[in-house]
Amino acid sequence: MAVAALPQTMDALSRRAAMLRDSLRRSQGNTDGMVAILGSFDHRLSALEAAMRPTQVRTHAIRTAHENIDRTIKAADGILSQFDLARRAEATILRGPHEDLESYLEAVDVLKGIVRFFSSNKNFKSSEVVLNHVNNLLAKSTLKIEEEFKQLMSTYSKPIEPDRLFDCLPKSLRPTKGDHETDGGSRSDHPSKGLETAIYRTPTLVPPRILPLMNDIAQQLVQAGNQQSCYKIYRDSRASALEVSLRKLGVEKLSKDDVQKMQWEALEAKIGNWIHFMRIAVKLLLAGERKICDQIFDGVNFNKGHCFAELTANSVITLFSFGDAVAKSKRSPEKLFVLLDMYEVMRELQPEIEEIFEGKPCTEMREAASSLTKRLAQTAQETFADFEEAVEKDASKTIVQDGTVHPLTSYVINYVKFLFDYQSTLKLLFQEFDNSTEAESQLAAVTTRIMQALQNNLDGKSKQYKDAALTYLFLMNNIHYMVRSVRRSEAKDILGDDWIQRHRRIVQQNANQYKRVAWAKILQTLSVQGAGSTGDLSSSGVSRAMIKER
Repeated sequence: MAVAALPQTMDALSRRAAMLRDSLRRSQGNTDGMVAILGSFDHRLSALEAAMRPTQVRTHAIRTAHENIDRTIKAADGILSQFDLARRAEATILRGPHEDLESYLEAVDVLKGIVRFFSSNKNFKSSEVVLNHVNNLLAKSTLKIEEEFKQLMSTYSKPIEPDRLFDCLPKSLRPTKGDHETDGGSRSDHPSKGLETAIYRTPTLVPPRILPLMNDIAQQLVQAGNQQSCYKIYRDSRASALEVSLRKLGVEKLSKDDVQKMQWEALEAKIGNWIHFMRIAVKLLLAGERKICDQIFDGVNFNKGHCFAELTANSVITLFSFGDAVAKSKRSPEKLFVLLDMYEVMRELQPEIEEIFEGKPCTEMREAASSLTKRLAQTAQETFADFEEAVEKDASKTIVQDGTVHPLTSYVINYVKFLFDYQSTLKLLFQEFDNSTEAESQLAAVTTRIMQALQNNLDGKSKQYKDAALTYLFLMNNIHYMVRSVRRSEAKDILGDDWIQRHRRIVQQNANQYKRVAWAKILQTLSVQGAGSTGDLSSSGVSRAMIKER
């Protein structure tokens, strides 16, 4: 059965294969027909494209023309708007800056924008004419702005009255009402104590609302090439205001000869005032000047450092001249404390001076301050050494008849005790020229030498007594006074317990010597008068008056 069915299957497959071949032939015929049709379309499209090409070219030309027209219209609008801006700005410029300075400066900026526009579009027919006209307007505006800057600087560069400055001081430094001659360096109220955290309020030298306008004007002047005019106007106005403010305060320029001619009381008062003035000048006036200089020339391509250095130069020289004159004047022991006060205030103000006079242009100011500080330190050290020598060589003929404390002793002890109010300053002083040794050990060494110089002088003065008992009594009283004073003062920490114990032994030795010599005379008198006497004292004929005299 399987063999019989096979031919039938083969016939079926043959029929299907024949049908498939017929289908493929028909499909191929269709494909060839479509290819022929598409080929004819391609030919027609090529012909159409060739026919359309001139139209496309014309369309592109029209589109380009439209774009050019749009650009031209926009350019024309831009030019017209620039002309409109120029007309409005010109009207403002011609009115001048007095009515509305801010609008005037805005108009100047508009004109600068117009110059930039026409400078980059010089192909416009009227560009050159417009540029010339606008540049002429800008030149006129620059002159008017310069005049306005000068007027503003004059109006707002008035000297500050002392009362306004005093109001900016910490309460502890403000003078009493009606007393402008303050003693900022009074010995009774050591100036630097309690001032480390004192608050100083910088005075308003120029109203804050004016500063932005001045900044805008300075910017315009510098951009217009008028740096020198701007520089001179600012420098001269502010320098004058600063100098007059200091003069009103009481600052004056003095030479070494002027200082040398003064009586001590007058000089001491002037030194106290100078210390006060230095704080006001540096912490208030100079700090204020630096602040407004930075604000007015903020963002301006301008050498404000040189300008600030020049405007403050005369005032700084005047301030430092007095300190310099005192440092160079004849030395004397009483000047040591005021020299320390002056040195102290210069050290106190050093950070502010470094900050205010920062930068290379102000190098000379910083060096002048540093030089004055060192000169005061050197003079103070030399005065210290002079005092030590003066104590040892004191040749006063004053004799204390009863052997009590000599005036020199009380003077030197009070001097040394007062020096210890300046311990921190003295340590800085010693370190000014020598960092190799401990400042405290240097202070101890100097104090020890002064005390030894006093003791040496007292030894010499004790020999002026004809009575040996008074010699020992004098030494005992004076050295005891030294020991007691040291024990009750800060000198104890510097000189140490060894010094105290050693000098207490010296006091005891002199006390023993005094008792020995004094009683020896009495015993001698009694023995001389009592020699050969067989009765008691009352019957020996010894005169009470004679014993008393001896």
